[in-house]
Amino acid sequence: MTRRPRDPVATREAILEAASALLARAGPEGVSLSEVAQAAGVNRGTAYQHFETRENLIAATVEWVSDKLFRAVFGDPATIGERQIEDVDPADLTDRLANFAMSNPELCRVWLLQVLASPDPAADPFWREYVGSIGRFAATDLAQPGVDAEVLSVIVLSGSFMWPVWAGAHAQDGAERGELARRFARECMRLSMYGSMQHARFPAIAERLVAKPVSPPR
Repeated sequence: MTRRPRDPVATREAILEAASALLARAGPEGVSLSEVAQAAGVNRGTAYQHFETRENLIAATVEWVSDKLFRAVFGDPATIGERQIEDVDPADLTDRLANFAMSNPELCRVWLLQVLASPDPAADPFWREYVGSIGRFAATDLAQPGVDAEVLSVIVLSGSFMWPVWAGAHAQDGAERGELARRFARECMRLSMYGSMQHARFPAIAERLVAKPVSPPR
């Protein structure tokens, strides 16, 4: 087992990364500090210095994954209050979500399973911001009346995190995964444009959607 130099921040990151992979593969019941420590390349004592119990490790791992999702889709949480919902590009946001999901299927699976099992999904920062942003958008005149932000959030996020499972059977390399992410983002935007959005207010996105679609792999 390769030992890492002493660096508490890097060590904690390595432990959380290993824990996220194990959590995605085996679920909470399959996670042990010993296995995570071995996968992270640290000794068990070091792992216990960072996380006293398995439960603490699992909770920290879910928070870590949620933070990565948040930053990939929305940017720095510290600046989120400066954002005006009318200035957000929904196509860009959809692209970022699709690309992150395609590049990090295990992380997304960890997040989705843990939020589904949570008695209070609203406690998760990424979920709270995602459904909140759709709710704020739904309250503007850019949206169709009567949008159910919670239902729409579940539809988009579950699809975003299931698509890489399908794509994994078809993509041979990074370029193909990128194309599959673009295909998914395009159809999400089409559903939103002619479902929840006032499409006449988004001419640039409408033009993008009438462009020649990407052909599916044979």
